[in-house]
Parts: sequence; C-alpha cells; structure tokens
Amino acid sequence: MHKSVLTLAIAAILALTAPAVAQQPSGAPASEAAPAAPQSLPSAPAGPSAAPAEGASTRLTINVPKELSPWSMFMSADVVVKGVMIGLAFASLITWTIFIAKLIELSIVQRKVRSALKKISDARSLAEAQFALGSKEGALPSLLAACMREARLSAGISSDAGIKERAASSCAEIVRAEARRVRLGMGLLATIGATSPFVGLFGTVWGIMNSFIGISKAQTTNLAIVAPGIAEALLATAIGLVAAIPAVIIYNHFARVTKGYLELVNRASGAAARLLSRDLDRTHVSGGAMPRAAAE
Repeated sequence: MHKSVLTLAIAAILALTAPAVAQQPSGAPASEAAPAAPQSLPSAPAGPSAAPAEGASTRLTINVPKELSPWSMFMSADVVVKGVMIGLAFASLITWTIFIAKLIELSIVQRKVRSALKKISDARSLAEAQFALGSKEGALPSLLAACMREARLSAGISSDAGIKERAASSCAEIVRAEARRVRLGMGLLATIGATSPFVGLFGTVWGIMNSFIGISKAQTTNLAIVAPGIAEALLATAIGLVAAIPAVIIYNHFARVTKGYLELVNRASGAAARLLSRDLDRTHVSGGAMPRAAAE
C-alpha cells in the first residue's frame, strides 16, 4: 500500500512538472530572438538614406557652370543663342567703325568748305574764285566749275535768267550728290539701332525655351538648374541693347552734323550763284560779250 501511494505521488509530481519542462524549450528561443529585433533597427533608415544618395547622383549629372561670367555663359549657351550674340557683336563693331569713319570724314569736309568760303569771300568773279582755290577738290570747287561750264555753254545767249536757272539746277544736283555721299552708312546705323533689340529678344526667347526643356528633363525646379539657362538668355538681350543704344545715339549725332554740313554746302552754292550773277552783269556793262576769263 505504501508503494502504491508512493507511486501515485511520484506520478502526480511528474504530471505537475511536465508542462513547465515543455514550456522551457519554446521560451528559450523567444528570449534569444528578442535581441535580434534591435539588430534589425539600423536597417530601417537604409531606405531614406538611399534616396538622397540617388538624388545626389542625379543632380551631379546636370551640367551647372561653376561661375556665371559673360564668357562662361556664352560658351555654355545654345548654338542659336551663340549665333545671335556673335551677330549682335558684329553689328556693334560695324557701328563703331562707321562712327570713327564718319567722324573723320565730316570733320575734314567741313573744314574744307569753311576754308574755301573764306578764301573766296573777297573774290569778284568766278575766275578769281577758282584762282584763289587752286586745284583743290571739294564741294565748292565743283560748284564753281559747274557755274563756269554753264556760262561757257551759254555764251551768246542774251537771257540771263535762263543761264542762272540752268546753273542753279546744276548746283542743286551737286548738293544732292554731296548729301548722298555724306549720308552713306547712316541707313545701316538706323537699321542696327532699330533691329538689334528684337534680335536680342529672339535669342532670349530661344534660350528660355531651352531652359524650360532642361527643367522638364531634369524633373526639378531647383534654382541652380534654372538660373544658368535664363542668365544665358538674358545675356542675348543685353548684347542687343549694347548694339542698339550706341547706334541710335551715333545716328542722331551724325544727323545733326550732316545737316550742318549741308547748310555749308548750300552757302557755297549761293556764293557760286552770286559770282555767276556778277559775271553776267559785267557782261552787259562791258558791251554784251562774256568776259574771256569767265568764258574760258
């Protein structure tokens, strides 16, 4: 009986301890797996950190100039924008070339006409005026020669009014030819001054269009990406204004100077007409024949 009781006690003890022993193996891996969770935490930021790295590599592939100097902007500009800039620079060079050439030309011809008018101020006839001027060339010698030629061709004609009218017509042709000569190049200045801003604006529109195309390809609105293209486009407008403003100012200046020179030429034409009139009046006083000096 004692043995049976002892056997039942041992069986009860084994029955009570069996669940604890069964739970211990399943709990041990759990305790070992618990530290594994913190080990997986550092891998969580790996996704966001990879995105900036990828974006940084994308931004590095975009060509952004290190400096925005005029030369660097010109070199990195589009082919069309470069052509516009070169054309405007050439137009500016033409403007300043015309300025220097016309400045020298008008100063020389004005000095010649003023000096010739002083020399013939005391002349009493066309022959004396031509002798005072000598073999010099210019507007006034041409006017005197035209009057002398008309007087020679009209020898024997008693109508002084007809001679004066024909001489005035010849002098007017010389004045118009002189006006065309001194205004040579003025039309080119006017064209450059009127069209250069619009040519520069064309380059600006083309450059901004390319900038927006680059923005769409880069898929970013970062100012560092947009600024170089817009700066290159605006440089075309700036060069257009640099070419246009001096052209307009120089054109207006030479328009005033040319007007003053043509007034001197008209004074020279009037002086030649007065000398011809004196010669005609002396012809009637001397007996109705043209003086030999004037006729020759």
